[in-house]
Amino acid sequence: MGALAGMTKGAGIARGSISLSSNRIVAKPRSSFIGAKLPAKGEDQVRVLASAVFPQRQQRCIVRAAADGAAKIGTPVPKNSILVIGGTGTLGRQVVRRALDEGYEVRCIVRPRMNPADFLRDWGATTVQADLTDPSSLPAALVGVHTVIDCSTARPEESTDKIDWEGKVALIQCAQAMGIQRYVFCSILHCDRHPEVPLMNIKYCTEQYLASSGLDYTVFRLCGFMQAIIGNYAVPVLEEQPVWGTTDQSRTAYMDTQDVARVLMASLRSEEAVKKTLPLAGPKSYTTQEVIAMCEKLADCDAEVRTVPVWLLKATRGFLRSFQWATDASDRLAFADLLATNENFDAPMEDTYTLLGVDPASINTLESYLNDYFTSILKKLKEVGATSKQTNFYV
Repeated sequence: MGALAGMTKGAGIARGSISLSSNRIVAKPRSSFIGAKLPAKGEDQVRVLASAVFPQRQQRCIVRAAADGAAKIGTPVPKNSILVIGGTGTLGRQVVRRALDEGYEVRCIVRPRMNPADFLRDWGATTVQADLTDPSSLPAALVGVHTVIDCSTARPEESTDKIDWEGKVALIQCAQAMGIQRYVFCSILHCDRHPEVPLMNIKYCTEQYLASSGLDYTVFRLCGFMQAIIGNYAVPVLEEQPVWGTTDQSRTAYMDTQDVARVLMASLRSEEAVKKTLPLAGPKSYTTQEVIAMCEKLADCDAEVRTVPVWLLKATRGFLRSFQWATDASDRLAFADLLATNENFDAPMEDTYTLLGVDPASINTLESYLNDYFTSILKKLKEVGATSKQTNFYV
């Protein structure tokens, strides 16, 4: 992506005569972002260097932040004005709905696409066309905004380098220059432990860059979402289709995205959450096998489970890495390395809930979530006289 310098020239930014000419990104494609070095006091750049883990990626990305490292303050804006990044996604749409319900004025960045985000406007949000891969489109989206909530990540067909690193750096620099007052960033639990997984490493480097920006930020490190279980396991079980799993014993503490959105919004009311990195995990963790068994019990049928050995996923990743065109696919298969460790993606939540004033008893459990889903679906099937193979319902 190009430099940010001069991208607001003549744009007439409302927060005073703010120039981004001191902000510069120098990045080469397919960079590895392992081992980000934060600037010492008085320094003005964050260096993100490639690691020997990926010897084929020895490029260097240098991000030059504002020399003073502090967000610039401009014209005051209403505290209830929010910009949501990733508002059409699984989590983002719940954040939009929750914010609107709480009385916030919500704006969402959307990209021109075949399926427009009409539902966001129907709910009462406003939309503005912008793209993380086009830094020049970002300043206009931030005009009049008090808080940014970033729930976005690259889609499977997109480059994580371009979206999750270069795009997020550009967004943070714009927020810094435009005087954004609060910045909430959604990261991944344990991202600091796994530099060998590109997306997790990029998330961690983004956390570091955000912390060095001078913005009043809150980072949430998230686990898996309950909503993903519906498409991956619940629907195939109901449709009597094969269910794909792995042989690992990794555990994930899934959360309902509605609860995640509620916690994110609670952080905006807590000054104690500023400059904090908080875990966000569900009440209990589960293996893939336990999730499938729960779906089978609630659907009252046996699933055809097809398991993929973790070693095969790792071998496939190694094969794809030999092809430049398949590097992004290889990066996504890097999560197979985590499966091999049988890691528990869970975290104690007492401190987070106490800090934000959230009642732990109000957090939905996976059992309750899936029970509500299957009860609703089976009721609909009974009403229409359908068999399970005729289902395709999502909640």
